[in-house]
Order: sequence, then C-alpha cells, then structure tokens
Amino acid sequence: MSKRGAIVAIEGLDGAGKTTVAKWLVEQLINMGIKAEYTYEPTDSKFVEALKSYSNVRTPQLDALAYAADRLVHLYDLVIPLIDQGYVVVMDRYFYSSIAYQGAMGVPTSWIMDVNRYAIPPDLAIYIDVDPEVGLHRVKSKNASRRFKEYESLKLLREARRIYLKLVEEGLLVYVNGMRSLEEVEIDVLRHVSTRLRLPLFTK
Repeated sequence: MSKRGAIVAIEGLDGAGKTTVAKWLVEQLINMGIKAEYTYEPTDSKFVEALKSYSNVRTPQLDALAYAADRLVHLYDLVIPLIDQGYVVVMDRYFYSSIAYQGAMGVPTSWIMDVNRYAIPPDLAIYIDVDPEVGLHRVKSKNASRRFKEYESLKLLREARRIYLKLVEEGLLVYVNGMRSLEEVEIDVLRHVSTRLRLPLFTK
C-alpha cells in the first residue's frame, strides 16, 4: 500500500453485521501495525440534525440531499485528512446506502449518484448480504433504533437488497455472504481488504 491511506466502505442492510465487522476490521489492521480509523454515516452533522427536526416535510429526495451534504462535510473534515496521513478509514456505510435505500423509496438511482458525484470513490466497497427477513429479525431483537423503524418495511428492504446486488453485478461492490457465522464473514472481509490494499494477510 502506498503512503497515502485508503477508504474501505462496509455496506449492507441493517442487521447484516456491518458495524461489528467494520470495528473488528479496524482492530485487526491496527494489530498489523497499520494506521486505521472507524467512522460511520450518516454522521451527527447539522445536516442530519436538521433533517430529523423537520420530519413533517421529510421525503426520500430530501434524505438523499441531506445525506449527500453530510457526506461531503464528513469527507473534508475527517476522512480525507486521515487518508492523507496514511490511515485506512473503514466506513460503516457510504453513498451506496443512499443509492440502495432512497433508491428503494423510488428516487432514481442515477440522480442519487449525480448528487454524490463529489464523494470520492472508496478503494474497496464491500456488501455484506443477508436476507431482509433475517436482518429485520436481528435488529428488532436488539431494540431497533428510530432510524431503522423508518425503513422496516420488508418490501422496501427487499428492493434495497435488489439495488445492492445490482451494484455488485456492476462491479461497484464486492459481495460477501452474511448468512454465515460472524467469524467466516470477518475472515472473508479481511481477505478482500488484504488483497485490494496489498496488505499481509492476517490469520485469525
């Protein structure tokens, strides 16, 4: 890997285990002597705060715009400075989440991609795939957050998964089967990261 760092995005439906995997990945990279940092989207920026405050006029289009603005602030405030210092930044969601979720709500994915055109492409984006029913069950069993309840329709989750899988087919996301044990998923993710970033493979 060059002195410049990298962005690794971990994507998936809620309940896919992406947060657990992303944090674990950062720990493994640090154990390998690699500077790494975990972060997530959407952040707690004023854009997201305003979006939640005006929920009475909330639409998928407003969601997409607010998240795109939040994303650029996040990139310039945190992510880009870190990768310039040689960090591997592991992102728990990136613009693919907007494409999948707001796309599932009927917003044209081409438009979502357009409003996110200034978000720098990640060096690697991984999609952890689970059946929507499984993801929904996992999240509900952990006391689902308010944000998830906005998206808990199985019909919507199935459409979001369809969009994610299309992004996999287009080569924008690397597929990882999330229906296996957590250990198997983690090892698979680490292998993809090691291969893409040319890192020595860590054996668990």
